[in-house]
Amino acid sequence: MLDKAHYIVVEGPIGAGKTSLARRLAERLQADTLFEQAEFNPFLSRFYHQPERWAMATQISFLFQRIDQLAGLGTIGDGRRVVSDFLLDKDRLFAEQNLSEDELALYRRIHDGVHPAGLPRPDLVIYLQARPDTLMERIRKRGLEAERHITESYLHQVAERYTRYFYQYDAAPLFIVDARQLNPVDRDEDFELLLERLREMRSYREFFAYAG
Repeated sequence: MLDKAHYIVVEGPIGAGKTSLARRLAERLQADTLFEQAEFNPFLSRFYHQPERWAMATQISFLFQRIDQLAGLGTIGDGRRVVSDFLLDKDRLFAEQNLSEDELALYRRIHDGVHPAGLPRPDLVIYLQARPDTLMERIRKRGLEAERHITESYLHQVAERYTRYFYQYDAAPLFIVDARQLNPVDRDEDFELLLERLREMRSYREFFAYAG
């Protein structure tokens, strides 16, 4: 599967390691990268501090940012590969998590109105699945100011929504990685094992964890 995939997305909740793995994977595959630019969302740090006040602005800002990034991606294939750390379709996961009922209805109208046809879609998705305590530990370790107000309760809700989202996901082949047991970002042996399993992937959905 890996050798045939031209547009690969690494996804997972905050702190799962998706950007770091996407960067390492792109280096190995000599692929271009497309990374979420959370640092350019002017509302994000305010959202973590006052979620109810800033959720809508944060959501809309991310929506337009990601659409602009994908629209400018260009042609994939014919020797060009891309590794990204976000799925546009998962935006609704956070919208449903953070917006009120009225805001969610408005967000859906905006989303449907601005979503252009023909955006590139991944042909392989790698989902990093991790427990909230693992996510919290990694977030604290990296010490980003914008994430200082994230709570474990919020991470638990996000992780649950990711689980439900990918339980139903069928838009592309899906490779689920137990990021609590495996650390393909920091451990070379886990990274090489991940590559091996991705190359051997034959099913539309597979789960990767240590046996036993």
